[in-house]
Amino acid sequence: KPKPGVIAAKPKLCYFCGRCRMESIHWLLAAAGVEFEEEFLETREQYEKLQKDGHLLFGQVPLVEIDGMVLTQTRAILSYLAAKYNLRGKDLKEAVRIDMYADGTLDLMMMIAQAVFKPPEEKEEDLALVVQKAKTRYFPVFEKILKDHGEDFLVGNTFSWADIQLLEAILMVEELNASVLSDFPLLKAFKTRISNMPTIKKFLQPGRQRQPPPDGRYVEVVRNVLQL
Repeated sequence: KPKPGVIAAKPKLCYFCGRCRMESIHWLLAAAGVEFEEEFLETREQYEKLQKDGHLLFGQVPLVEIDGMVLTQTRAILSYLAAKYNLRGKDLKEAVRIDMYADGTLDLMMMIAQAVFKPPEEKEEDLALVVQKAKTRYFPVFEKILKDHGEDFLVGNTFSWADIQLLEAILMVEELNASVLSDFPLLKAFKTRISNMPTIKKFLQPGRQRQPPPDGRYVEVVRNVLQL
């Protein structure tokens, strides 16, 4: 624990200026009410310096500096933050269900992120497939979980990492198809309920640290920095 009078440093996040793998980390920190700092990768030189300094374990970002550690690998970072901020359930059985649900929503969101790098026609086809999979594979699962569970949250009766990521996924798919929840009344209610939690409501306000959808400039910067 920090010594009395010593202010703990804010977590520092390093990634590109746009949504992708870092965005779920933004969401989890924001939901926990944790302020963070950001450094945006914009040049090849920045990336090479991180590699030279030994910060990129597998040559990949996102990178998060927290609690005296330099962390990479999205799922490992999310798992650590969820445990640190008591968003991972009360025991191992709840934790594994939370991880399972969160991994499912992360898979769905990565489909959207990867489509951005495709040529226009392929991108359009991929995003249409995302909406279809959301409606037929992913959202029916979560609708049933909420129905069977009968509680406000996905696991136990406590707000968790899984709830955060499900809301994030819902909002991302709604950007592609605004009526995607029309057949899922419990998910609609879930979206409203979680969106109105104070820390999340604050995060969703314009001008906060939620990143915009990736655009052409984002794709160009990523390709230049990583020499793709």
